[in-house]
Amino acid sequence: MRVLGLMSGTSADGVDLVLAEFRGRPPRVVHRVLEHLEVPYPEGLRKRVLAAMGGADTREIALLHHDLGRFYLEAALPFQGRAELVALSGQTVWHEPPRATFQLGEPSHLALGLGVPVVHGFRAVDLAAGGQGAPLVAYPDLLLFGEAGKRVAVHNLGGISNLTFFQDQDPQTLLAFDTGPGVCLFDEAVEALGLSLEEAVALAEGALPEEEALRLWLAHPYFHLPPPKTTGREIWRLTALKPLPQDPATRLRTLLELTARSVLLAYRRFVGDVDRVLLAGGGARNRVLVGLLAQHLPVAVMENPKVREPLAFALLGYLHRIGEVNVLGRATGGRDLRAGQVVEP
Repeated sequence: MRVLGLMSGTSADGVDLVLAEFRGRPPRVVHRVLEHLEVPYPEGLRKRVLAAMGGADTREIALLHHDLGRFYLEAALPFQGRAELVALSGQTVWHEPPRATFQLGEPSHLALGLGVPVVHGFRAVDLAAGGQGAPLVAYPDLLLFGEAGKRVAVHNLGGISNLTFFQDQDPQTLLAFDTGPGVCLFDEAVEALGLSLEEAVALAEGALPEEEALRLWLAHPYFHLPPPKTTGREIWRLTALKPLPQDPATRLRTLLELTARSVLLAYRRFVGDVDRVLLAGGGARNRVLVGLLAQHLPVAVMENPKVREPLAFALLGYLHRIGEVNVLGRATGGRDLRAGQVVEP
């Protein structure tokens, strides 16, 4: 079955689309990535998404929900006639488990525009079943990247940082959780400073972190909570960090050090030694952040780090369509279930 996965992450920079072909059933699902497409949000749409994350009125939320649905359809049109099924993550604008999780992007636009079923609402169903609504891609990670005899972690450095750990392709060893901020704080600082990403990385590369700020930031209680746990941009905003270094280069370096050190803390406290850490997400393209992690972990950057999440969502949709469990309670804190809702064309 050919499935189109669409993923919009907490970086709120657009949508990644992966067309993949799947066959088989767990524990052996064979896959082949056919095509990947990265479509950024137009600037006006991105500003509206970021504003919604900070709170917006009912009318704006309703308008944005449908405007995102139309944007997703336009992004997916190159795959029309090739995809038999669509799996949509939606754009998370609020994540406050166990009470609520909220994704925007009306799936009916995709279903009617492409003429194929759309599986969506994965997070809401898991939350209703007692889970955190995240991380959803842990079971797909195991099916896609598990290695016999190896202790493997798949680590996503998106806006929020999350990891999936497993050993010997065994679901009973699965551990998945958000470690804390990924690159959301760094990206927010880059935007506020009016820099390009490359300019910001170069500044951070030549700077030293402010250790006192890091000590205070790393005292945040989230870092010391045991898994399963998830977090979001509701918590990790520059306005919430005190003190914030005034020098731009120092600020950028300290924010990257916060991500790296909180990641390393998570491995030390909850995971232990690993044979391999596969890095994915936009932060895997940040050479300073990857370098900091590589000093302490056996990291390898995926060939295309932006493929992993849309591929995983495509697999979530495929498993749902063939009637299989697609979310494991070990990962989200809920129960094993077939998460998702379907809009038929």
